[in-house]
Amino acid sequence: MNGPDSTDLISLIDKNLATLDRIAGSLEHAVEHDAPALGRSENAAVMVAGLIENYYTCLETMFLRVSQFFENSLDAERWHMDLLERMTRQVEGVRLAAVSAANYGNLLELLKFRHFRRYYFDLEYDWDRIDFLIKKARIAHPRVKDDLGRFVIFLKSL
Repeated sequence: MNGPDSTDLISLIDKNLATLDRIAGSLEHAVEHDAPALGRSENAAVMVAGLIENYYTCLETMFLRVSQFFENSLDAERWHMDLLERMTRQVEGVRLAAVSAANYGNLLELLKFRHFRRYYFDLEYDWDRIDFLIKKARIAHPRVKDDLGRFVIFLKSL
């Protein structure tokens, strides 16, 4: 493993976890207060969708740094999916999984939505889909914190 030592990666994970907590808090506030005030309108959906997109983007950026630290090469054609899949793998003698199998499906849904939202600009917001993603994000966030907490403990043992 070349590049930064594990203390740099731990610091980055801690910083991004704090950001993820803020985004998750903003999402909760938007769902519980802002969206009801606006009604189930397209503007409210855009706001909630943006927070979900930001959440996954922050998480993916952190995963990319983990991948780089452990010198993983990613498939250039589908690196976003490849990255998430690699984060679920424990590499014996090298690293612990950064994403639990129990959380993979939740994060995969957030990844697919983020990809769709970024590349299809004529998006009609479907509140049933938004509600589904809110549910996935609510389930995913505590698991992300648990998974990365275990991963940081592993990094400290290096």
